[in-house]
Amino acid sequence: MGAWVGVIGARWKRLAAACGAFLCLAAAAAASHSAAAAAGGVSKVRFGGDQTETRVVVELDRATQARIVTDDPSALRLVVALPKVDASSEMEGRGQGLVKAWALDSAGGGARLRLELSRAAEVKRRFLLPPADGSTSYRYVIDLAATQGSAQGGGALETTRVSAPRAVITQAPALRRKKVIIIDAGHGGHDPGALGAKVHEKDVTLAAALALKARLEKGGRYRVVMTRDNDTFIPKENRVQIARRADADLFISLHADSGPETSTRGASVYTLSDQGSDRVAKKVIANNDWFINVDLPGRDRATNQILLDLTQRNTKNRSAAFAETLLAHVGSRVQLLRRSHRDAGFVVLLAPDVPAVLLEMGFITNPEDEARLTDPSRRRAFMDAVGDSIDSYFAEETQIAAR
Repeated sequence: MGAWVGVIGARWKRLAAACGAFLCLAAAAAASHSAAAAAGGVSKVRFGGDQTETRVVVELDRATQARIVTDDPSALRLVVALPKVDASSEMEGRGQGLVKAWALDSAGGGARLRLELSRAAEVKRRFLLPPADGSTSYRYVIDLAATQGSAQGGGALETTRVSAPRAVITQAPALRRKKVIIIDAGHGGHDPGALGAKVHEKDVTLAAALALKARLEKGGRYRVVMTRDNDTFIPKENRVQIARRADADLFISLHADSGPETSTRGASVYTLSDQGSDRVAKKVIANNDWFINVDLPGRDRATNQILLDLTQRNTKNRSAAFAETLLAHVGSRVQLLRRSHRDAGFVVLLAPDVPAVLLEMGFITNPEDEARLTDPSRRRAFMDAVGDSIDSYFAEETQIAAR
């Protein structure tokens, strides 16, 4: 177990290296003070981090689908277009870490953020955070990381030039790497799950998981990891650990529902509830649950809570997005419950940094659902729809990241 915790700590440190820059934003307030004056849709530009990794946060009064552009391919410069965002007056200031200076002006029917870099860097990730926790601002976040072999820009820019399009080009390999999908066949071994007229839940979930694995591996786009591939009992906590050790991009747990009325039927999808998120936060901060034990980099409890909240919010948003995509695809193949997207604090959904859903494939206590789940061809068609939803989810994620 100690080795697992060590791996988890390393994983969290990698995540914290990206998100940890957020913790330095308060220290950067002086550097970005000139941005406090409102400029239409942009209220503030903030920075955190160092010469290795830097986070840029643009506070907005509206959502935007930003994209990276370049106006000088030979200089250490990154330009970000913010469509439909007003910039009625120019703003500028000193940066921090990898950003030497910045300026904001209007261009092309929106705002344009120009970042002068102190050394060669690439964009690791970009995302938009909606208003939360009493704040009315949207936050567009850009994480920068120094490229290998780049020199620090202590002198003139001419001494360490980099082609600005690299910030866009380097996203492609990251997006092309095989996504890691964890398929969790519910129950197993001495835990049979629900009982239908002819079959136990553990057998239905394993058969479906194997069918989904075959569907996903057919195209060669994914690396599939199963929490179990035979009739074995795997504790719920270990299933979470498997996902985090694999650095998973998506976790999907397969189950079959049951009820007292045989007439009740239909599939549904669960994502983590707010209560479940609170449970994770308490366990992580208290550091007393080994399966979600993480090595938070902050120096105090409040700082660690901020980092964890940011990570959890992003993970919950991505989980919810996949849940809706999943329901849209499987809803054309199988009957859904009237309230098909639900939330709960299931243990298998508790990883704070892995998007996760639990799919109830139907009611094993309903004759029609049981027949569908036990028929190989119909089960395969169902899992094909699940596979299609995974394809669509990552295709949309790629489009958003490329904008």
